[in-house]
Amino acid sequence: MKYTQTTLDKLHSIPEQAGYILRYERGNFQSGYCILESKKVIVLNKFLQTEGRINTLLELIPQLEIDPILLPEDLRKLYEEARSQSATNKAA
Repeated sequence: MKYTQTTLDKLHSIPEQAGYILRYERGNFQSGYCILESKKVIVLNKFLQTEGRINTLLELIPQLEIDPILLPEDLRKLYEEARSQSATNKAA
């Protein structure tokens, strides 16, 4: 996966399509993010660079309740790639 702003924008769109609100704030996040489940708000560490934001979203997306059928085709492929990458990382 390429670590570009375009990739970050697409990854950013996946949770938004599922009704989550993504915000970039500062704070002491151990993993670079915080999820407020009841409000469907995700707070990402604003000090992360593009590569860190992409890696954080790749780690985060498989944990969210997202129905891939509701995603456009290009985002669905990226969603499945994030899920498979997460499964591979857990198996290793």
